[in-house]
Amino acid sequence: MIKVLIEGMSCENCVVHAREALATLPGVESVEVSLEPGEARIEGVVEDEAIRQVLAEEEYTATAIMRG
Repeated sequence: MIKVLIEGMSCENCVVHAREALATLPGVESVEVSLEPGEARIEGVVEDEAIRQVLAEEEYTATAIMRG
């Protein structure tokens, strides 16, 4: 599981956009995004830079990416 802390989400619409963007990445099996505390949980094999890039395209910032 990959946990991503996301900065810049302010509403449920942001959650939908972030979830849809992350779901497009190759290797993502499932993704859940929560407004509070501003995080995503991703199942699959995805490079950190791909996560950062797709979120930046939606104008969000991945402040931390943890694997566990």
